[in-house]
Amino acid sequence: MSDKIENAKSGGERIAKVIARAGLCSRREAEGWIAAGRVVLNGKLLTTPAVTVGPDDAITVDGRPLPASERTRLWLYHKPRGLVTTTRDPEGRPTVFDRLPPDLPRVVTIGRLDINTEGLLLLTNDGGLARVLELPATGWLRRYRVRAHGTLSEEQLASVRGGVTVDGVHYGPLEASIDRSQGANIWLTLALREGKNREVKNILRHLGLAVTRLIRVSYGPFQVGELEPGAVVEVRGRVLRDQLGPRLIAEAGANFEAPLRAEMREAEEAPAGKPRRPGPAKPGPAKGAAGKDGAADKKTSARPARKPKPQSAGDILERGRPKRPRQGGGNADRRR
Repeated sequence: MSDKIENAKSGGERIAKVIARAGLCSRREAEGWIAAGRVVLNGKLLTTPAVTVGPDDAITVDGRPLPASERTRLWLYHKPRGLVTTTRDPEGRPTVFDRLPPDLPRVVTIGRLDINTEGLLLLTNDGGLARVLELPATGWLRRYRVRAHGTLSEEQLASVRGGVTVDGVHYGPLEASIDRSQGANIWLTLALREGKNREVKNILRHLGLAVTRLIRVSYGPFQVGELEPGAVVEVRGRVLRDQLGPRLIAEAGANFEAPLRAEMREAEEAPAGKPRRPGPAKPGPAKGAAGKDGAADKKTSARPARKPKPQSAGDILERGRPKRPRQGGGNADRRR
């Protein structure tokens, strides 16, 4: 192993973080790639992620040079039922990435949704940001609307608000309220910060309920709003910076100064001496955006673009609670 691998650079970053920042995968996945022998540093096969690299190091993944990091970006995606939140499914089921628009850059998901769970899924080209926003310590609420079969009293629901242990797994405090009961079904709203695997379904099963529909309506300050199933909308850079705040930006190592991938390609393809075409004007500040740390509970709604004047998530102001799905087997239920 070369000295350049062995000697950490005081001003560098861990290699898994650098790979994640390039938008190829999450930091945890990058560590797995290194263990699998897919990463080469300065011509030497890398066997450990405990390596710090700098801008002069040459990194390749699967024989391809690591792409330059582009500006940190975030998209809101309304995931339909029936899609798996993974890059490749060994059972051959359709994945989220199979249904994304072809012009979208390479992205990773922030957290996961089960195949039968629908609603808001955040996408980003920055694996460092994905990792930070997934952490329970970040404190961002994941809010869900749930339809379940069975009956439930307020006293039963109160018993789990402070946290509960189910099958040896402890789930932390959550917000929970009963919205409506209709026949053998009940609609609830639950909000939690941990996002453990099947957390909502396991807690409600503990209370004697069988979940028949699960919709994530918001994640931190971002909500699905009127975004149609399968639609994607990008959050404006200024809105994203405001909602993250300085602390989360620093923890994620987010970069809002780098160019976009399209601008990089344009600069590479432009003939020498020819001025580059100016980019679009920077958007103005979005109304209602938070400018402080901890502004996570302020909501930023998303609405799909309307022609001929496209909109982004930053164009839409706070609209209160998201629209509740139709009940009783209407069109909303037929999307299942």
